[in-house]
Order: sequence, then C-alpha cells, then structure tokens
Amino acid sequence: MLETRTALARSCAALLWMVILGSPTHAESTDDSLLVYAVNIHQTPMQSWGPGYGIYLGRGLFITAAHVAGRTWFTRPKVAIAGTEYPTKVVKAGDFETIDLTLLSVDETRLPSRLALRRNLLCTQPPRPGQPVITVVPEGTARSRIMSPQRLPKEARKFDTVIADVAQTGNSGSGVFDAEKKCLLGIMSRKISEYRPPKGPGKRELHDIAKYFVPASVIAQFLPAQ
Repeated sequence: MLETRTALARSCAALLWMVILGSPTHAESTDDSLLVYAVNIHQTPMQSWGPGYGIYLGRGLFITAAHVAGRTWFTRPKVAIAGTEYPTKVVKAGDFETIDLTLLSVDETRLPSRLALRRNLLCTQPPRPGQPVITVVPEGTARSRIMSPQRLPKEARKFDTVIADVAQTGNSGSGVFDAEKKCLLGIMSRKISEYRPPKGPGKRELHDIAKYFVPASVIAQFLPAQ
C-alpha cells in the first residue's frame, strides 16, 4: 500500500511539473530570460528617432544593425544598459544596402555583473517557415513566426529571412531568437511594405507585411575569426 501511495505521489508531481512547464506563464518567463542580452544603441548626439537596439554576444561584443549605429566615425555609438551609457570601439561596420550589421565592443570589466560570463550562441540551423521565434528588446519580448518569402512581393523575395508580425515585434537591431533552443537566429534589419488598393475610393495605401532579419549564418561570417 505504501509503495502504491509513493508511486501515485510521484505521478502527481510529474504531472504537476508537466502542467507548469507547458503553461503560458512558464513560456513567458523563459522568454524573459533573453532580456539580459538586449541593449539600446545611442548615437552621439542621440538620434532624433529615438534609441536603437542591439544584442550582447559575449566577451564585451555587441551586434546591431549597421544603419542603427550609423556612420560610426561620425556617430560615435554607445551601448546603453539600464540607462547607463558605455563607450564603444567599432570592431567591424557593415552597410544597410549590403550587410546590415555593425559589431561594437565595450571594455568587459565595465559591464554589469549580470553579463559576466554570458555567451549568446548563434543558431546553426537555418530558419524555416512556420518556426516560432521570440523578438527581444530591452522593454520586453514578443512572439512571432518565420514567414515564407514566397508570400512577399516578387521584388522583395531576396529578403528570405522574415517574420510576419510587424507592429508587435522589435525594430532594427533587435534580436530574433529560436523559441525552443533560445539561440540567436538573427538581427532585425528592416520592414517590408507594399501598396494595396484601398477598400473604398482614394489612393493606394502602404501596408507593412513583414520584417527582414539578417540571419545567424551571415552574422557568423561577419564576426572576426577569433
């Protein structure tokens, strides 16, 4: 009888953990664990459109979109974490029209202790349509899914790594993470829009249909060999 009760108790405990792990609250809490990697990027002086975004990779290195950092010799970008700005060195700068990435470094000894020993892994598998993802900015996280580029206008299909949710997800420089493995799938680069006929009389209206992100495979090639 005692063995039966013990086995029943273990089964109930296992079921309880399955419920907890499968609950939306648990999913949200694991999503929020990625917030530690999200930072703001400030140009000098601060850009008129507000702070940009970036993602911490580890070893004092931060990745952002090239157009967020701007022409770094002029903008002197800083990394901002919880309101504190950190001066940066430009490791490598790309270009909006080619590779929309810029890699910045900060003296690791000056960073908050919560970033010590943090390493943000790049995903090794390419994104696939329908794959659930998490977009991450310092203010919070939002879930989305990878969208097939075949759903884009023909002229935009060269941007073949896109997500479908535009209004609710992070803007340029924010991180796109695999929802299951929590590895970095890419860095947000731009919105993709198209003109559509109005429902009534009037001019055609511009609609945002997707967001393109620079994929991890391109980031891996962009990073210095060391």
